[in-house]
Amino acid sequence: MDHRTRQRKREFETEQETQKPESQRVCAECESESLIKSDDQGELVCEQCGLIVEETNIDHGPEWRAFNHSERQSKSRVGAPTTQTMHDKGLTTQIDWKNKDAYGRSLSSEKRSQMHRLRKWQERIRTKDAGERNLQFALSEIDRMASALGVPRSVREVASVIYRRALAEDLIRGRSIEGVATGCLYAACRKEGIPRSLEEIAEVSRVERKEIGRTYRYISQSLGLEMRPVDPQEYVPRFCSELDLSEEVQAKTKEIIRVTTEKGLLSGKSPTGYAAAAIYAASLLCNEKKTQREVADVAQVTEVTIRNRYQEQIEAMGIQ
Repeated sequence: MDHRTRQRKREFETEQETQKPESQRVCAECESESLIKSDDQGELVCEQCGLIVEETNIDHGPEWRAFNHSERQSKSRVGAPTTQTMHDKGLTTQIDWKNKDAYGRSLSSEKRSQMHRLRKWQERIRTKDAGERNLQFALSEIDRMASALGVPRSVREVASVIYRRALAEDLIRGRSIEGVATGCLYAACRKEGIPRSLEEIAEVSRVERKEIGRTYRYISQSLGLEMRPVDPQEYVPRFCSELDLSEEVQAKTKEIIRVTTEKGLLSGKSPTGYAAAAIYAASLLCNEKKTQREVADVAQVTEVTIRNRYQEQIEAMGIQ
């Protein structure tokens, strides 16, 4: 058997081996069946001897490399990804506000006047009907409130999707755009597990707390949004950070909430007030005392609420 025939036979055997499921394949070096796929490169590796059994993986990324933001921007040949936070999903053209040409030279006064008219008409034709103007205003409100609350990008995307669904179901009729947008943002925070109370939402909104709650309930029922009750433990890291409390207090607070919740004390109680009372109790137990007023200001509840929940929690924990 010559060299070419042996090579063709080896390639055929390798191809046959590759077509087998991973569970039936063995290592050619030590004949071990313990083959694992590496997380970083996607290669099939023998766990016993380290032989790379298969490395024909496809890289779906770009062919260029960039080491900072400016390099990435200069080498990229695509636009920004589509987003639900813009009424046109970011697909329309935008005319830059800089009065410079492609070579960085300043435009003449005649050209500047022409570009000003083009920008104006571009903004006008981006919204072709009242529904799009409604959506444009609502999504800008959601973006403004989300920025003021400091919530991540995913919450804005979810809030925008919920608002689009509400607009498609004609749930906006008879209600203010700001109220529905705020209700959608609150629903998105609940959906994504980002704890924000109605009081915090109302602070950055242009509508009252009562209307936000009413609109949120109407939207969640009409769209069938499945909302779990808010866990008081979700508020603990943020409240403790604002009060400058240690990790020990956070751990003790979560323990108090977990034990008292198992005994049924949370039912019917406000999660923010419940978390605030547990933080107050934990700060006393860990010798990092904070006053009821300080905790109440951070949690945006009254001192009476903290005192009532605190008494119930320490009795349930059996603490004198």
